Amino acid sequence: MRSPRLVAVVGSLLLLTACAAPAAGTGSAPGTSSAAPSPTPTPEPDPVEAALADLDRRDQVAQLIVVGVALTDLSPAAEFVPQGVGGVFLQGRSSIPAVELAAETARWAESAPGPRPWVGVDQEGGAVQTLSGPGFADLPSALRQGRMPAEELAALADDMGASLSSAGINLNLAPVVDVVPAGTEDANAPIGAWDRQYGSTAEDVVRAAGTIADGLAAHGVTPTLKHFPGLGRVPENPDKSRDATDDVTIRDDDQVAVFGTLAGSDAESFVMMSSATYTQIDPTVPALFSPVVVGDLLRGQLGFDGVVISDDIGAAQAVQDFPVDERVVRYLEAGGTLLLTMDADLVTEMIDVIVARAEADPAFSATVDAAVRTALTAKADAGLLPEA
Repeated sequence: MRSPRLVAVVGSLLLLTACAAPAAGTGSAPGTSSAAPSPTPTPEPDPVEAALADLDRRDQVAQLIVVGVALTDLSPAAEFVPQGVGGVFLQGRSSIPAVELAAETARWAESAPGPRPWVGVDQEGGAVQTLSGPGFADLPSALRQGRMPAEELAALADDMGASLSSAGINLNLAPVVDVVPAGTEDANAPIGAWDRQYGSTAEDVVRAAGTIADGLAAHGVTPTLKHFPGLGRVPENPDKSRDATDDVTIRDDDQVAVFGTLAGSDAESFVMMSSATYTQIDPTVPALFSPVVVGDLLRGQLGFDGVVISDDIGAAQAVQDFPVDERVVRYLEAGGTLLLTMDADLVTEMIDVIVARAEADPAFSATVDAAVRTALTAKADAGLLPEA
């Protein structure tokens, strides 16, 4: 048994050792770490910032334009894409095989001087199906799709996304999410008369259109929810009439809420604006020119901060009362992002108008900046920007 004196001496020595200064050569003072500082990690380059830096002002504005190209003659696409437009929309109907179209769209992508273009179609089903050649299924109308069992509809949506992606299509201007009340279909020229609606209630439309959007997005095809705030109660077709008006729909309408529900999904859809006028929301101008409809309702009340694309802003009858310069300025000031024109002859004029107005008006220049950034962010998400 150790003596108490020995234990006390040993304890004192241990205490002195613990309190002693660090051994020579450690280089550390009391209370500091001997570990070398970790290097500051290099931040990942921002592809949007890199893309912006590589584009002059005119090139930035060109990214806001999507131009319609007739499927009967795709050669204009080979002219517009090298000029740096934001995208091309394949207009009309075609039985071109998917593999042949894939070769064409690949050439367009290679010819882009910066961000690769959106290549869009109207692949809804029924009377509205852009592509129906080998490699593309014959799609039933949206009304019939909406009546399919959930698993069958999901399979259709998956096949639709896969076939479009295989052809180099990365943007589908679908699904239609307009709600057409039961019994009014024949009186609704743009949607119900063609069975383009997925159902007669908001619940039916959310279920079916959501499935289609998910199937497209799963294959890298960006869906587009159209036509905000809803064409389901508009008697006239805005493409053909200057009197396309909805006197019923209000801000808190079920058909408006459908857009908010679907726009918040993981599919990261675009939203297409209607060209009709909604007298209970903003009776002064068509919806795509209305800060109340685009800015307050879609972006504010529903909280949508993604890409807003116009319906045809070039050739549609509903916009013909507005000069071209007013159309593009009003649309962007309202909160829009991409301008879709079926009149390819207007592309240069539209770009000129936006550039000139931005140079003269700092507030409008900031609006253009925001639109360009939103457009390029969507392209970054879709893998269409050059590597930073």
